[in-house]
Amino acid sequence: MRELFLVLLLAAPALQAQDAAFKWISARTGTEVPFDSVVAAASRVQVVFFGESHDNPVAHFHQLRLLKSLAPAAGSQWALGMEMFETDRQVVIDEYLAGIVNRTTFESDARAWPNHKTDYRPLVEYAKSVGMRVVGTNVPRRYASLVYQKGFDALEALPAEAKAWLPPLPIAYDPELPGYKGILEAAGGHGGANLPMSQALKDATMGWSIGRMLRNGLRVLHVNGSYHSDGYEGIVWYLKREVPGTRMVTITAQYGGEPDLSKADFILWTHPDMTRTH
Repeated sequence: MRELFLVLLLAAPALQAQDAAFKWISARTGTEVPFDSVVAAASRVQVVFFGESHDNPVAHFHQLRLLKSLAPAAGSQWALGMEMFETDRQVVIDEYLAGIVNRTTFESDARAWPNHKTDYRPLVEYAKSVGMRVVGTNVPRRYASLVYQKGFDALEALPAEAKAWLPPLPIAYDPELPGYKGILEAAGGHGGANLPMSQALKDATMGWSIGRMLRNGLRVLHVNGSYHSDGYEGIVWYLKREVPGTRMVTITAQYGGEPDLSKADFILWTHPDMTRTH
């Protein structure tokens, strides 16, 4: 019996590791690291991309945790950039942060996502509590739909007021980037060349939005779907063109499997059986 107890005791750390809800993995070393290492790396750069699966509660928990760690009392230095809000909704975002409109009005008029209450409201509320800027970085969806239907050239016909919500035209685009080629392959050819273009417009707009924050002296924690920054493509590719030399750290959240060290600087590995938020 004593021998069996010793075997179980020695095996306990391994069993606990196998059953861990999450692990932080450094792509540089390929090993597990503490959350403090992620915070330390993030604190040394200008932009942190936190790529998520939109239904991953572990990712949302750590986004808030990282936000609090980076800017507990420095709201004027750090900004929270969010894919979940579009550039034409910035006025109502600012009105809510300033206390001009209430939360119900803000979430309705800003077109908050269906899972906003559980997944993104805590981020916005924390930012509001410390006076931090929150910026909707994504393209208005009607323009992404327009590109999907007619290509980039259709944007040229938009009125000046509409173009104010977009990066300067024409939009730079490299159809040979693996991420965009992968979108086309995954769709089995449906949507044609315009499908990855509509994705690229989102990436370009988010990169442009982040660039504007940088030029205003802010550092940015940006929350986005992992496919927008995985492999140092997407938004990262556009931001490098927008503000060359920007110092960045990328994070991607991954459900199960072997951590893909090519995706980002840090991998937030999540147990495949973790409950989803929606």
